[in-house]
Amino acid sequence: MSYTEFSNQPEYSGHFWNAMRGHNEHYDKLHGGYDNYTSTYNFPDTSNSKLEALIKAESIFRNIATVFKAYRSNYRIFAKDCEDLAVFIPDGGQIPIYDGINDYFTINTVDSHKLAAFVKLDEDFASDAAFGIEDYLTKRFAGNFADAEDKAFICGTGVDEPTGILNDGSGAEVGATASALTYDDVISLYFSIKPKYRKKAVWLMNDNTAMALRKLKDKDGNYLWNSNNDTILGKQVYISEFMPDAAAGAKPVAFGDFSYYWTILRKRISVRSLTEKFALNNQIGYLAFEFLDGKLVRRDAVKVLQITQS
Repeated sequence: MSYTEFSNQPEYSGHFWNAMRGHNEHYDKLHGGYDNYTSTYNFPDTSNSKLEALIKAESIFRNIATVFKAYRSNYRIFAKDCEDLAVFIPDGGQIPIYDGINDYFTINTVDSHKLAAFVKLDEDFASDAAFGIEDYLTKRFAGNFADAEDKAFICGTGVDEPTGILNDGSGAEVGATASALTYDDVISLYFSIKPKYRKKAVWLMNDNTAMALRKLKDKDGNYLWNSNNDTILGKQVYISEFMPDAAAGAKPVAFGDFSYYWTILRKRISVRSLTEKFALNNQIGYLAFEFLDGKLVRRDAVKVLQITQS
């Protein structure tokens, strides 16, 4: 029986959550969901669906990026993106088929980076059959994973973690430079994006930058920021604490079509309980792993405003 078939079984879910309550004898019934690489156990299907939905609700990038699953691929795969082509041709005319990959495709190496999350729970709660351990753990892990993902997708170096949009070599291109945040420089960043990318473009910045942009006015006293719907020039603003402040050398504002940031999920989330390590404190620890990568596959689809060095 494959893991997918095994994890669909109600018995697997029952044994899994009993094991999470500290009843270690139930682990013997979970061999179908065991992950040899991490010595953890995959979430049951229904719980995994809840967990992914909660991560999406907590994460910015899970909502503005493109999310793929590549569970059965090798550790390293190649993501290819190309300029789509549609042309009118006469009857009997030549159909424009791509002749070579290198001329039309951008190729990105996709790895499988390991992200770990750890939470603790009092044993009295875990062992109480009335306590909703599934809801508790999925919510805790969702919050932890969502924050770590968004931080990496913004600031990641690409070494043992995803490549963030602020990465100098593989992240978003610089669309405008300025010595400070001004009305005109935000306009310049807006128009640095090709019209086809502006259709679905959004803004990304932190709270301090948002506060500064809320105060900007044109020469007629009109605010740049539309406070009725939190948009700038008709485009939605997303706030992330992981975007930097407007300091010298920083990139405090990003704008573009983030669907060209690809988030690739490589394995199901898995977890194991740590009963002995925290027994003296009457607690149970839970260690969960997620494997994923993230790449901006088209650098000109998202651009940033960079503050010049003083």
